[in-house]
Amino acid sequence: MTLADDSESMLLQGAVAEAFAGAAGDEELEKPELRIAFLPQLQAAPLIVAKERGFFRRHGLDVSLVRGASCASVHEDLASGVLDGAQLPAPAPLAATLGIGTPAVPMLTALAFGRSGGAITVSSELYRRMRELDPPAMAQQPVPARALAQVLDDDRRRGRAPLVFADISAFSSQGYALRYWLASGGVASDQGPNLRIVSPGALLEDLARGVIDGYCAGEPCGANATRLGIGRAIVAAQDIWRDGPEDVLAVTHEWATRHPRSHRAVLRALIEAASWIDRPENQLETAHVIAGESHLDVPVEVIESTATQPARSGAERKSAAWSFYRGAASFPWRSHAVWFLTQMQRWGQAVLPLDVVQLARSVYRTDLYREAARDLGVSLPPVDAKCEGAHRGAWLLEGSTGPIAMESDAFLDGREFDPDEPLTYLAGFAVAQPTQSSQDDVRAHDLRLSD
Repeated sequence: MTLADDSESMLLQGAVAEAFAGAAGDEELEKPELRIAFLPQLQAAPLIVAKERGFFRRHGLDVSLVRGASCASVHEDLASGVLDGAQLPAPAPLAATLGIGTPAVPMLTALAFGRSGGAITVSSELYRRMRELDPPAMAQQPVPARALAQVLDDDRRRGRAPLVFADISAFSSQGYALRYWLASGGVASDQGPNLRIVSPGALLEDLARGVIDGYCAGEPCGANATRLGIGRAIVAAQDIWRDGPEDVLAVTHEWATRHPRSHRAVLRALIEAASWIDRPENQLETAHVIAGESHLDVPVEVIESTATQPARSGAERKSAAWSFYRGAASFPWRSHAVWFLTQMQRWGQAVLPLDVVQLARSVYRTDLYREAARDLGVSLPPVDAKCEGAHRGAWLLEGSTGPIAMESDAFLDGREFDPDEPLTYLAGFAVAQPTQSSQDDVRAHDLRLSD
């Protein structure tokens, strides 16, 4: 069996899904009517498709989707109970549980919205300057950070104000990807661009007005900047970490405890939707469904282009296709959680708690994913974590009902991350901004959340 054949066999078959849906509809849900927020980015596709194609309804749910104005507002509404669930950046439930930047509200995720599909995008003017100062670097794929470092050095010599880059949240996979890329070129946080938090809907306008010089954000932000002629996507997030998750489904721990059957029904519907999207014959319909005015509100052709090339480098290089389900893309790997925690410490946002693995276990709930997916008869990873960066190409993982065709999880710099040795991993970086705070500065969190 080839990897491609195995990948196709992993997708849920319609007949099996229909048979299960009938049985699932008989299950009494604690709360069938739900409000779930989405962000206007490509990673919202499983939520939108689950709503518009009837996957939620087949599992006994009446879901109202709410378009989120910003990560901060969505986080606040989720924490206060206005929302039942929300699409949030993958590190956000960890930060919320630790109480970094906001009052501690224990959250969890049991599903990832696929792999990162975003890109580092720069303004047309900054792109021009990078090409002018370092043409060889700009001809490489992916573009190395030294091209931007040349501009930063030139600005310092000329006494110019620092460049400004945007992120949609202080705790986003895209923000950590940007920092990782900069650091790979020797650019420390205090020497790099100033970072500003901007809502997803304001990124393009701020880039066009010159308020920001670039950003790292999910699609279609990079594709739209190129289409409008205001910027260029220079590095795909997948070029920085091939297996990096972008967003997750977040719920509060209290909500999940009170509504276990409703939560499981949501997970089932989203797993089915993610599988449906990944079928090549459904990508055109997906593009039309999610591009609508009430969803992403972008031209259909912009979404279509991201199906095969979610970001373009300076040489117009094609990147990987959509990946919402195949290769265990929707599985909430705890190694992802531990990696995000190392980045919070690396960049001075927090000190790692004493029991990192237990914290990751309490927030990234592989057990809940398995319960929902097992009902659907899909093959599941036998482990909760893996060595990230150890696989430079396609590989096979022995699953619960058959092999799972996995994709590369390589990092830009070739490093490997052992989730059992986070401090050893952190010690290997020359460029970092560690916090000077003590362990006591991290707000107390309940490590018994997984009970």
